[in-house]
Amino acid sequence: MKITSPSNPRIKSVIRLGRRSERTRTGLMPVEGVREISRAADAGVEFREVFYCPDIADGEQEGRLLERLAAAGAQMTEVSSAVFGKIAYRESVGGILAVAERRDHPLEDIPTGDNPLLLVVDHLEKPGNLGAIFRSADGAGATGVIVSDPSAEISNPNVIRASLGTVFSVPKAVAPAADVISWLKGNGIAIMATTPDARTPWSDIDLASPSAIVLGSEDRGLGDEWLKAADVRVKIPMRGAADSLNVSAAAAILLYEALRQRLRSG
Repeated sequence: MKITSPSNPRIKSVIRLGRRSERTRTGLMPVEGVREISRAADAGVEFREVFYCPDIADGEQEGRLLERLAAAGAQMTEVSSAVFGKIAYRESVGGILAVAERRDHPLEDIPTGDNPLLLVVDHLEKPGNLGAIFRSADGAGATGVIVSDPSAEISNPNVIRASLGTVFSVPKAVAPAADVISWLKGNGIAIMATTPDARTPWSDIDLASPSAIVLGSEDRGLGDEWLKAADVRVKIPMRGAADSLNVSAAAAILLYEALRQRLRSG
């Protein structure tokens, strides 16, 4: 079967998955792009449906991915280029869009052994920033990312896109701040709270030991709950007119400082 009409009910249902309310209601999420779908499949994500356009998905890599998804039992549906243009959220995704099952991510999904390095983001609002943070966490070899009291949702297509699919490969959890704080303290992981009011610069903290770097939203920063729970308050000094960095840039700086310290300590 080939779908050629954007008015097809199945196509309309895929388009609706662009809304958070629909993803929550159905328990499904769209994943597009060869790299992103491949990383999701590597992580064991289950796919319900796959929509592909042969006029676009005509490369060897795309062909191998389609064979893999079909072998895994996903329903495969060919669509016209006009239809694919309606369901795709961005250009240059390789002509493949998959509908996957969303998962819950409890704190128990985060590994705690072997000197953990965690990144916690609290009340983060922008999906692109959250995706970029996952990408940096992946690059720096972080143990996991914890999303506390999220405004931005992990299954948002913009998170998946900005992360280059690493949102699937990095261990993650979503939980209220109070639960995260209790879990971190119970596992002996030091809380490094970032705030411009701190006295300690980022280069002077110990990130070679079990650590959780905690960042707040750009407009509000971290609330009192996190600041009171912190073992250390840390800042990234600013020398220009701005008083803060983009939260994903701050995350990258601190994660790679942690990597530098850990490589140096052996």
